[in-house]
Amino acid sequence: MHETPGRKLRCAMVGGGRDAFIGRVHRHAMALDGRIELVAGALSSQPDKAIASGRDLGLRDERNHGSWQALLAHELSLPEHERIDFVSIVTPNHVHYDVAKAFVEAGIHVVCDKPLVHTAEQADALVRAVARRGTVFGVTYNYSGYPMVRQAREMVKAGAIGSIRKVVVEYHQGWLATQVEGGGNKQAEWRTDPARSGVAGAIGDIGSHAENLVSTVTGLEIESLCADLHTFIPGRRLDDDASLLLRFRGGARGALIASQIAAGCENDIRLRVFGSSGLLDWRQEDPNRLVHAPTDAPQQILTRNSPWLSEAARRACRLPAGHPEAFLEAFANIYLGVAADIDARLAGTVADPLAADYPRVEDGARGVRFIETTVRSAASDRKWTPLTR
Repeated sequence: MHETPGRKLRCAMVGGGRDAFIGRVHRHAMALDGRIELVAGALSSQPDKAIASGRDLGLRDERNHGSWQALLAHELSLPEHERIDFVSIVTPNHVHYDVAKAFVEAGIHVVCDKPLVHTAEQADALVRAVARRGTVFGVTYNYSGYPMVRQAREMVKAGAIGSIRKVVVEYHQGWLATQVEGGGNKQAEWRTDPARSGVAGAIGDIGSHAENLVSTVTGLEIESLCADLHTFIPGRRLDDDASLLLRFRGGARGALIASQIAAGCENDIRLRVFGSSGLLDWRQEDPNRLVHAPTDAPQQILTRNSPWLSEAARRACRLPAGHPEAFLEAFANIYLGVAADIDARLAGTVADPLAADYPRVEDGARGVRFIETTVRSAASDRKWTPLTR
């Protein structure tokens, strides 16, 4: 199901070197289906560490660089048929914009971690650059890659729960319930640093995932929001807890909670979509099941890769029903979607939308506007604040 004829796509990675959790995740995900090969990199902002990290991964010396600028310059010096097909950007947030913009302007396809960039102005500039250069640009909102999330999306489209009335999305983590950033935890250090993380903490790091999950499944657009951001840990410079009320275009209402001080929680994401004729309920810690509770029939529990699921959901599966698939496979589905789009462009055709199923630069830009709007609302003493398109 996931094999495509032709050569592997060549990828370079910026960031994600030694001790970087998310870099390992991206590398495992892109390699999972045998469609993508990591051939080049600039794996750290520290040149020595970047080179050492590349050697760890077996990169050839000539394609193992101490800076992303050197990586890009070398790729552009190669004959076009030898260059990378795309770059994967897995750095802290403050690096995303300069790297993504440079590669897009050079005509090289991009996959970028979220949140996309620091400001709406940067996001809009990237959207314009991608449109101008015609590049593929994927954003790794990885939860959109889960099969049962895609099943929920298709059921909403098909009217399985009627018209949407209310959406409740929760993302609870407990790893920042104490001041771990002061104890050498590098992940916590940069995520709680405004210079690297941006204007938001929890709402940017995990709240952006929650917003994208709502958008992916429901297709609804937030019209305005009312936000309460709070920092519980003394001395922490960014929010670690967020509670939002949402108003959607068309009249639906919603609530979004994103907390990283929820002691006892691990990675607890839950989405409930309430319609005029039923409910859909999905949890990331039990990702292979989707609850469908119609108002006029018994509750149903749908399971991953069952024959009665939608084609979009079944395409996102690799194993027979009953064999768990989860985080890495969801990430891999984003890379598969990007690969399908790049393959089609190399062949001079248009990709099958079911194959090229991945979040785009426009989704990332909307996420940045969501973060900024949330911060403005909280600063205005929790007033309703419009979310501009």
